[in-house]
Amino acid sequence: MAVLIQQQAQFLAFLQRRLGNDADAEDVLQTAYLKALTAVKTVREEEKIVAWFSRLLRNILADRHRHQGATVRLQERLIHETPGVTEPEEDLYDAVCQCALGLTQTLQPAYREILQQVDLEETSLGQVAAALAITPNNASVRLHRARQALHTLLVQMCGACAEHGCLDCTWRRGRPRAAPRA
Repeated sequence: MAVLIQQQAQFLAFLQRRLGNDADAEDVLQTAYLKALTAVKTVREEEKIVAWFSRLLRNILADRHRHQGATVRLQERLIHETPGVTEPEEDLYDAVCQCALGLTQTLQPAYREILQQVDLEETSLGQVAAALAITPNNASVRLHRARQALHTLLVQMCGACAEHGCLDCTWRRGRPRAAPRA
């Protein structure tokens, strides 16, 4: 495994050329290292470990591209196959329940900051992790917890409308809805 760490700069350069983004390249490399930890025992000859790891990197890249392509195709198919549905307009985003923006101010600063950067400013999770000097995994967990906390607040403040799109939100007018009964 030490030889893989020694070759880290070469692996990172290989990924950066293919992905065009330092943060994505680092994410893929970390994923590959995690997979290598569990599967490296299958490599019988020590001198073949770099070739094996290179193949692992190529497979992860192929999976990533395949997944991204499938996501794009699904989105296009849903737009074209659903009559009367078009891509959302900017005005719709502005009109749909501003509660979330107001409630983010009540979250703890770490949660508020990561939601702002990732969800509102659309900064990549890798870049946010680097800026906050935390690991990408820690950033991912923090983002997940921040979204959960915001969801909980929305349900408390808006009741069932938070579960169904916040189209009839009364929180802005100072009248929180009662939580739905289970």
